[in-house]
Amino acid sequence: MNNEQLKQEIVRLKKEKNAIILGHYYQRDEIQDLSDYIGDSLALAQKAQECNNDIIVFCGVHFMAETAKILNPSRKVLLPDMEASCSLAESCGGDEFARFKAEHPDHMVISYINCSAEIKALSDLICTSGNAEKLVRALPEDQKIIFAPDKNLGGYINSVTSRNMLLWNGVCMVHDAMHAENVLKLKVEHPDAAVIAHPECNGALLKVADFVGSTKAMLNYIAQSDNKKFIVATETGILYEMRKNNPDKEFIVVPSGDSCNCADCSYMKLNTLEKLYACLRDETPEIIMSDEMIERAKKPIVRMLEMSKQLGIIK
Repeated sequence: MNNEQLKQEIVRLKKEKNAIILGHYYQRDEIQDLSDYIGDSLALAQKAQECNNDIIVFCGVHFMAETAKILNPSRKVLLPDMEASCSLAESCGGDEFARFKAEHPDHMVISYINCSAEIKALSDLICTSGNAEKLVRALPEDQKIIFAPDKNLGGYINSVTSRNMLLWNGVCMVHDAMHAENVLKLKVEHPDAAVIAHPECNGALLKVADFVGSTKAMLNYIAQSDNKKFIVATETGILYEMRKNNPDKEFIVVPSGDSCNCADCSYMKLNTLEKLYACLRDETPEIIMSDEMIERAKKPIVRMLEMSKQLGIIK
């Protein structure tokens, strides 16, 4: 089948099986077009909690599909490619983190949603890049905190809240490989451009950014800004939404590393039309988790969603 036929079959199967497709902003353009809902981690977690479809197809990476299953244990959750992992999630193993946590028994654990269910189950509170700062500020100032697994996001939250959270040494390989030097070079070439960056980027880059925020926050910033040109320090998949919503504005991506002019997450791009079609047709690969793991991992996620509502971050 060609792409158009695949799209038609995906739409047909989705309706036939009462399925919903949730897609992340970093997915391929054609996957975003077919998704019933596109969002960042916070919005997708909220949407997953609200789902009443028989099948949830998660076009993202493994930890995102796990989160949807945790919030919907009675529903079938599918991931088009089970190899769609995450370098940040992989940087934090369960046994190693459990030992680290045991060494600091007086600390509560806040984990970034970009982690495995095993790490969520060891956590007291989950956060996203969109709500991390407000959640941390809502906690008592004398509360000792372990922040995992992203040391860049944790370091940024420390810098803006004056906290001294203990950071796990993990990073997103795509965001961490973006260099401040490359941003400054682009700024010389485009002096009228505003620099916007995701807080998963390293501290040196964040210091030269005009705006630091989650994927959704960056989209909002662009929409409200008078600037016509932006230097973007995050995964390139977001450019599709940026250009679609702001056709009169120009976007220049910061390269990841020095070898190419791209910043693609290879894991995010594993999901394709062919795999999405096969996934819906065969109802596999399916996310399978034990009831015990779901119950343990769900508590800190629900706490995040409840706190986010109380703080007015989500409605």
